[in-house]
Parts: sequence; C-alpha cells; structure tokens
Amino acid sequence: MATQVINKTATYLTFKLGQEDYAIDVLKVKEILEVTRITKVPKTPNFMKGVINLRGNVVPVVDMHLKFGIEKTEQTVDTCIIVLEVTIDKETVVLGALADTVQEVVNIEPENIEATPHVGTHLNTEFILGIGKMDEQFVIILNIDKIFSEEEITVVKSAAHTEGV
Repeated sequence: MATQVINKTATYLTFKLGQEDYAIDVLKVKEILEVTRITKVPKTPNFMKGVINLRGNVVPVVDMHLKFGIEKTEQTVDTCIIVLEVTIDKETVVLGALADTVQEVVNIEPENIEATPHVGTHLNTEFILGIGKMDEQFVIILNIDKIFSEEEITVVKSAAHTEGV
C-alpha cells in the first residue's frame, strides 16, 4: 500500500465522531445541515441511515459511527449532516454523513501532517490521508473518496434512486 504525501497547505473541515477529531478536504463539502427526517431504506447496509430530501433531490445519509465501527453516541442538538461529493471510479456521488458536531475550517501545513501509521498488515488505512497536528491534539485526515467501496456506493446510489422522499 502506497503512502500518500501531502506537500501543500490544505483547508479542512474538522468534525467529531465520539471523542475523536476528523478532517475532510473542504472542497469535498457541499454544505452542512441540521439533522432532518431521514427515511429508512430497507435492505441496505447497517451504516446507511436512509435518505433525505434536499431541495427536491434524494440524498443518501450514512452513519459514520457505524461505518468506522465507533460506539454510537446519542443524537444531540449539535449532530449534523455533512453533505459531501464523493468520487468513486470517476463518478461523483452526493451523500450525507452524520457527524456528532462540526468544529471549524482550518488550514494545516504539510509539516504538521504525519503519514498514516502502520498498525498491522490486515488493517486497511488507505482512507486516512494522514494525522494532522493542531496545537496539542491530533486530527485524522480522511480521504472521503476511499472510505466507501465501489459496491457500497452502488448500494447507496440505488437506494437514492429507488426511494421517494
């Protein structure tokens, strides 16, 4: 597995899942929404919460806690949906990702980003671009295009096309 090197300053949206801080390239973020009614779609993976109506468009919503195997916390007033553009196999898909809270938009210099640590041969970490250092804390920088497999995106897309909201 090749390690990606971040060699320029980039801007990220930071958010929390449980006690951990994560970051996504701000260029992948379309908007941030308050949690609204999510319509459950039958026979979808457990991480797929359902779909929402976003100005007349059906947008699938995934639970990042379940996708990452993180213990689920209760939904609060800060819980939000980050609407993202994910590119898989040269196709762009719009989806919503549930986050516990959005924090801020930050610039992280390349010298403050460490390579993804190798934690074993059987653990897939290709969706992690690196570990950013911000003051005294770490933020896991995600490659949103690598979080979901092609098969998972196909299921998410088909749920959006078959479900009327």
